[in-house]
Amino acid sequence: MDSKMEVLSTVKIRYTADLYKIVDALNRSLKENDLMFGLALDKEDQNKAVFTIYRT
Repeated sequence: MDSKMEVLSTVKIRYTADLYKIVDALNRSLKENDLMFGLALDKEDQNKAVFTIYRT
């Protein structure tokens, strides 16, 4: 079973404490469309977050 994930888009945005709620809502509502969303702190600037959209 091949489980490659294709990165569709990545963007750096200002980090706020509630960003994970948006990512969670997107993941819950769009998983049937083979989409997944990720959020990580930028390693170089902890005030920024990296938001990534994947096709699964």
